[in-house]
Amino acid sequence: MIERRARGFTLLELTVALVILGLISALLFGSLSLAGRSWDGGEAKVAQVNEMRQTQEYLRAQLSSEFPLRGRKINEFPLHFFGDRDEIHYAAALPSRVAEGGIYYFRLAVVKDGDKSRLVQERVIPDPEAKAEPEFRDADRSVLAEGIAEIRIGYFGREPGAAELETPTWRDRWDDKHRLPLMVRIDVKPEKGAPWPQLVVEPRQAPEAGCRAWDINRGRCVGV
Repeated sequence: MIERRARGFTLLELTVALVILGLISALLFGSLSLAGRSWDGGEAKVAQVNEMRQTQEYLRAQLSSEFPLRGRKINEFPLHFFGDRDEIHYAAALPSRVAEGGIYYFRLAVVKDGDKSRLVQERVIPDPEAKAEPEFRDADRSVLAEGIAEIRIGYFGREPGAAELETPTWRDRWDDKHRLPLMVRIDVKPEKGAPWPQLVVEPRQAPEAGCRAWDINRGRCVGV
């Protein structure tokens, strides 16, 4: 009877096995890391989309209920409204869950704070007896969205003093102190990712709602 001797692994076989085990471990670690990054990226994307939707819903509701607030003590009773390409000032109500009820004066703009860029809304309580338009010194501030590169705002309406028969157009600035724009368009571009869907809002209040006497021919308020 032939006796068989027990035979172990050679150094070459052991080296090859260790190399294969190392490759499998590296592939497994890479797969887990990729899955983790994909998960984190997915959560960040969901959070970004939710933030965008909530901000747009809030702005749509507020701008559509914009109030034609006028300076009672200012010559010609101008509207408390300012519209530029990268910011807008307007009067509207604030939800009761945020602060006390009533009409506030708001400023919407992108503000840079160090390396952060935010879409913010500032608000002040307008003084009906003031002889100048409200300013935003010491204003309360709410951050609506983080990581916003820029905002672009457009205004649809007629030139100041134009007749109702004139065709309204889109413009980057609103200079009429007696009438609100017919529509407001807001485009938001984040620092990362695709631009937000364009928001177009139609204010429901007519400018004469803030007047006691409205001059139809001149399209302006002559008494509050």
